[in-house]
Formats: sequence, C-alpha cells, structure tokens
Amino acid sequence: MEKNPLFNRYIWLVDTIYGAGSITLEEINVRWRRSQYNKYGENLPERTFFRHRNAIQTIFGIEIKCNRHDGTYYIAHTDDLEEDGTRKWLLNTFAVNNLINESHQLKRRIVYEEVPSGQRFLTQIIEAMRDEVKLRIEYHSFAREQAHSFLVSPMCVKIFKQRWYMLAQSEGYDEPRIYALDRIENMETTDILFKIATDFDAKEFFADSFGIIVGVDGVDVERVRISIAKNQANYLRTLPLHESQKEIEANDEKSVFELRLRPTYDFVQELRRYGADVEVLEPEWLREDFRADSMRLAAVYDEKGMDETE
Repeated sequence: MEKNPLFNRYIWLVDTIYGAGSITLEEINVRWRRSQYNKYGENLPERTFFRHRNAIQTIFGIEIKCNRHDGTYYIAHTDDLEEDGTRKWLLNTFAVNNLINESHQLKRRIVYEEVPSGQRFLTQIIEAMRDEVKLRIEYHSFAREQAHSFLVSPMCVKIFKQRWYMLAQSEGYDEPRIYALDRIENMETTDILFKIATDFDAKEFFADSFGIIVGVDGVDVERVRISIAKNQANYLRTLPLHESQKEIEANDEKSVFELRLRPTYDFVQELRRYGADVEVLEPEWLREDFRADSMRLAAVYDEKGMDETE
C-alpha cells in the first residue's frame, strides 16, 4: 500500500520551516527540489505552497505565518507546539524520518520500525473528522473470513504498539468502537453529516486505559500494584506504563509501582512480557490469574520434558 503523498508533503513542509526557524519561499523551493518526496525535482508553485499551508493549519492546527518585513515564513506559537503531545510527536517522528531518507549514505546504518498501517488513510480520516462527515469503510477484522462494508463517524485516531487505530461510532452499536487502520481495505468519504459531542476529549476517553481497549464489561478502574526486579525497574521509570504510575517502594532487589487504570487484556499482556521479573501484588483476582497462567505454563514445559525423556 502506498503512503499518502499529501500527508508526507505537509509534514515535510512543517519540518522544513520548523527546523529553519524562519525561511523564504525561495529557500523552501530549493530544499523541495532535492526532497525525497519530489521525484522529478520540480519547483513548488506558490499556489501549491499556500494550499499546503492552509491544509496544515486545518488538519494539524499548526499555523505558518509570514514575516512581512523580510518575506520569511515561520511556525507560530512554537512554545504551544512543543507542549502539545500530538504535534510534538508528529514533528519528532517525521523529522527523524526525513533525516533518514535524505541522508542516503546512512540509510543502511539506521534501522527503525515500520508502522504496518502507514499513513494511507490518515489524511482522509482527519479531514472527515474536521468536516464531520461519515466514512464508508471496507473492514477485514481478524474475526471474520471476509471484509464487510459499513458507515462510521470518525471521532479520533491513536497510535499504539506500531499500529494506527480509529475510534468511531458505527451503525448498530451504542458505544464507539476501535478499528485498526491496517485492517481497512478501502475507504470512501460520504456527504452524510454527523455531529460529535462538543465535550468529547480523546485524551480523556482513553485516560483510564493502557492502550486502545476501553469499554469492557466487568473491567473497572482500580488500583494495580506490581513488584518488578531491579534490573527492569529502570525501564518503567523512564517509560511509564500509564500516566497514573507511581513508584512507592524500592530496595536493592526490586521496586513496587502503583497504577490506577482498567487492567484490560492489552495491559495484562504487557505485564506478562516481563515474565518472572514481575509479580502482581493486587488486585487479588489479577494475581490469581497470573498464578494460574504460571501453573499452566509450567505444566506445558513439564509435559514436554517428560515426552523428551521417554
């Protein structure tokens, strides 16, 4: 699947202006002619530049302003930009990506992880969110043998574990549902309007979740306490599992962390990744789940060992 060329151009333009501080249209054009996104070394027409500039403000909320005194362009309100998590991530990610792609001699010496879903549908989804129009998607979930088509009202997008996801209100469901962008086979923008609640806040919606699993029956927000081996504790200190994470105890052998969230499947899987280095202290039901899993796992290996010795 090809990545969305306009999306890449928008980010290239933001990164170029942001990195320069201030820059003339002529200087932008010089850089554009040697950009990896400009296969034929063409000029950037002034009309195209202004279209991109307007789209960037509409989609990303990033304002490119002109200094009338010297004709240079710059990113307005950079302090706000750097404090905004989404836009900061956007700039950092694509700044590195652009640097890698334009440093041809270093390409084979820099290894990074690909996001399977890429950016094929990102711009279309974001534009549909902006215009509050429904999308018709052809979606092939892992639970179905064939793809099926239906209407969705896109509410937000989120990246998690190298995959882009869309939160959307779908036909026949009372609660919003999550759709992985790499499972979307086709997408069509309709002219059917929808209205999103004025008080909807995507960050707040996911505030009590580890990843993208939110509304699960029987999984409430509660306190989770885990003990983790000293050699792994630094990973949690530098990259917390959740915003609520606090280190409440530490010694020469282990640390104890406390979180308040929904201990859903994706969170439990993340804890299991640490194997015997992590011990669930509470809630008791989760501790029992880990104990039962450990016994089942031990039984699997015991059976294998017995088979090999017979």
